[in-house]
Amino acid sequence: MSNFLDRITVNPEICGGRPCIRGLRVRVKDILDMLAGGSTRTVILRDYPYLEDEDITAALEFAARATDRPVLSTAEP
Repeated sequence: MSNFLDRITVNPEICGGRPCIRGLRVRVKDILDMLAGGSTRTVILRDYPYLEDEDITAALEFAARATDRPVLSTAEP
């Protein structure tokens, strides 16, 4: 599996420093919101012709890694 995270950029000058795709003004969150809203890869790529299929995969990989945190529980007293 290739690491697509190289496609994710963070620049304080673009979108307030939020994670974007390849320095474009398309945030990772925008892609995730479209997918969550029912858009398919085909529709997203049609509506944003400057994006590539790997960009969508990168957004998903970024989100997966961002949410992969250990959950610690404390013992009850």
